[in-house]
Amino acid sequence: MADLAPTQRPAITVRGACPHDCPDTCALLVTVEDGVATAVRGDPDHPTTHGALCTKVSRYTERTYHSQRLLHPLKRVGAKGSGQFTQVSWDEALHDIAAKLGTIGARNPEAILPYSYAGTMGLVQGEAMAARFFHKLGASRLNRTICSAAGGAGLDAVLGGKVGMDVEQFAHSRLILIWGSNSITSNLHFWTYAQRAKRAGAKLVCIDPWRHETADKCHEHIQLRPGTDAALAYALMHELIAHGWLDQDYINRYTLGFEALRERALQWPPERAAAVCGVPAEQIRELASDYGTLRPAAIRVNYGLQRVRGGGNAVRSIASLPALIGAWRDPAGGVLLSSSNHFAVNTEALERPDLLAGRAPRVINMSTIGDDLQRPTSQEFGPRIEAIIVYNSNPMAVAPDGEAVRKGFAREDLFTVVLEHFQTDTADLADYVLPATTQLEHLDVHKAYGHRYWLANNPAIDPLGEAKPNSQIFRELATRMGFTEACFAETDEQIAAQAIAADPCNGAITFKALREQGWMKLTVPEAPFAQGGFPTPSGKCEFWSGREAAAGRDPLPEVLLPYESEATAPQLAARYPLALISPPARNFLNSTFVNVPSLQASEGEPVMLLHPQDAASRGIADGQMARAFNDRGSYACRVRVSPRTRPGQVVAFGIWWRKLSVGAVNVNALTHQRLTDLGAGPCFYDCLVEVS
Repeated sequence: MADLAPTQRPAITVRGACPHDCPDTCALLVTVEDGVATAVRGDPDHPTTHGALCTKVSRYTERTYHSQRLLHPLKRVGAKGSGQFTQVSWDEALHDIAAKLGTIGARNPEAILPYSYAGTMGLVQGEAMAARFFHKLGASRLNRTICSAAGGAGLDAVLGGKVGMDVEQFAHSRLILIWGSNSITSNLHFWTYAQRAKRAGAKLVCIDPWRHETADKCHEHIQLRPGTDAALAYALMHELIAHGWLDQDYINRYTLGFEALRERALQWPPERAAAVCGVPAEQIRELASDYGTLRPAAIRVNYGLQRVRGGGNAVRSIASLPALIGAWRDPAGGVLLSSSNHFAVNTEALERPDLLAGRAPRVINMSTIGDDLQRPTSQEFGPRIEAIIVYNSNPMAVAPDGEAVRKGFAREDLFTVVLEHFQTDTADLADYVLPATTQLEHLDVHKAYGHRYWLANNPAIDPLGEAKPNSQIFRELATRMGFTEACFAETDEQIAAQAIAADPCNGAITFKALREQGWMKLTVPEAPFAQGGFPTPSGKCEFWSGREAAAGRDPLPEVLLPYESEATAPQLAARYPLALISPPARNFLNSTFVNVPSLQASEGEPVMLLHPQDAASRGIADGQMARAFNDRGSYACRVRVSPRTRPGQVVAFGIWWRKLSVGAVNVNALTHQRLTDLGAGPCFYDCLVEVS
C-alpha cells in the first residue's frame, strides 16, 4: 500500500488591517498555508487600499518571521545597557513585575509611568486593557503628544476637531495643495487619488522645505523655510481678500471672526511673507490666484509642518483657508489633516477611567521624557519616576534630545519593562523584556485618520513562541496585582465589540459585521460642512476662537517662527547656521521596519542631504562621512550633496535605531525638548546645527 502524503491544511485568506501609524490604514488579505502566513497583500475591494500596499507592509511576513523575533520573556542579568539577559518563564517575569509595581504603588503609584504611542493603532492592543490596568493602579498618566498633538489642537481651534474631507473626493478636485507631505512615502493611497485628479486636468502644488519624490511629480513646488507655513497661509489670505476671491455668502453664514482675521491678513502682503518664507513673492501671488479661482480646491496637510514651535497655529491658519473661498460647499473641496474624530469610539468603555475612583494622577508629557526621567522628587513635579512600562513605542530612538533620554533610561534604579517584538534600543535598557504578538497573531479593531472606514483585524496565525498580545499581558498582570474587577477578565472579542459607539456616523457598523466584511464606511456626508455644522461651540468655522482666548492665547491664528532660527535666535544661528529637518526614511515607519533585512538593504545607511553651496563652503564632498552637531549632541552619517534641500538647510532621514547608527547615536541627538505653541507637541523640525 502506497504511503499517504502528510495531511496539510488548505490555504486560507484572513482579513486584517495594517496596524501602523499611517493615514492609509490599509485593508489586508493574509494568505495562510498550513498555519504559516505566506503573503500579505492589499484588499482590492477596499476603496482606499485598492489592492496596493506600501513596500514596508508588503514585507510584513518577513518582519513576523524575522530570525531575531523575541519569543520568550527575558530578564536582565548584567548592568543596564550591557545587553546581558537570560530567558525566564512568564510565571517568573509576571510575578517579579507585579511584586515590584506593588511595592512602588504602595508608596506612591504616581512613581509608575506607562509609556506608549502608536506601535499599533489598534483599539484593543493599544490603550484598552493597558489603560484599565494603569487607571486601577493610579499610575501617572501620559500625554501622548509625540506625533500629532499640535496639528490636532490647531484643527480643533478652527474646525472643532480632527475632521475634514473624504480622501476619495480628492480625485475630483481641480487644485490640490499638498502641504508638508511627501505623500508617495507617507500617504501612498492619497497620492493615487491626487494622480487621478492630475490626469483629469487638476493642478498639483507641493509646499515643503525639501524637494522629495512627491514634489517632483507636482506641477509646482514652493520650497519654503521650515516653520514659516503660517506666514505663507496669511499671504494667501491677503491675496484672496485683496482680489475679492472670497465666498462672502459662506463667510457670512458659516464662519466666526472674519473681520478680525481680515485685519490681520492684510498685514501680510506677499512681499512680507516672501522674506520670511524664503520664496519669491510672485510664486505666492500665483498660488493665491490658483487657490482663489480653481474650484473645487483641496488641501492635504500632513504632520511634518506642525513639528515646530508655531505648528499648531500653522495648522490653524491653513485650516482657515477653505471657508474663505467656500471650498466646503463641494465634496472635493476643503482640507484634510485627520479624519479621526468622524469616528465615534466608546473610549470610556475601552479604557475605564472610572477605575481611577476620583483620583487625578499627574500627567507626564512623553515628549519631555528625557528630562522627566532625571527629575528628583519635588513638590512641583511629584515623586521621582521609579518604574516605566513601555509598549507600542521605542523612546530611546524616537524621543527628542536623545542624550537626555539615554541618561534617563540608563538609571540603574529605574525599573523598566518593555513589551516588544525585537531587542530595540529601549529593550536594551530594560529589566524585563516581554515578547508581544504582531498584527498577524492577534485580534483588533481599527479606525483611520486618513479615510472613513472602520476595519477589523482577525488573527491569521497562532502566536509564535511564547509571544502574547498586549491585552493578555496586562490582563495577566492585573490578576497578579489582585485586580478583581470584571473588566480585567474581558476577552479581546468583548473589548473590540465595545469599541464602536452607538452613533449616527457609525450607523449599523458592529464588530461582528466588521470581522466578516473586513471594513465598513462611516455614514458621514460627502460634503459635511457644505452648510456649516462644524463641531465647534458656535457650529461655525472659527477664525476667531473664544476657547483660545479663554486659555490666554491669541484668539486668531498667529505667526510664530521657530525657537531656533536666524530671526528668533541670531546668536545661536551664528554658531549653528543650518536648519535641520528629519523626515522619515522611505523604507521605515518611525523606528519600525528598521531591522527588516530587505528594507534595511533598500535604505542602505543613514544619510543627510546638504546643499551644494553649504557643502562647498565647508569643504565637504558627496559621499563623505560628516558630523552634524549643536550644544545637545553630535550625529555622524553619510552626506549626499544635493539641490533637493535648500541652502542653509540639512535633511537627515530618520528614524534609524541608535545601535544601527555610527557611534550608537541617531538624529535625535540633535533635537530639543521644547514644546509647540498648541498641543504641547515636540519640535523635531525646529533645530539648528553645524556640519563639519
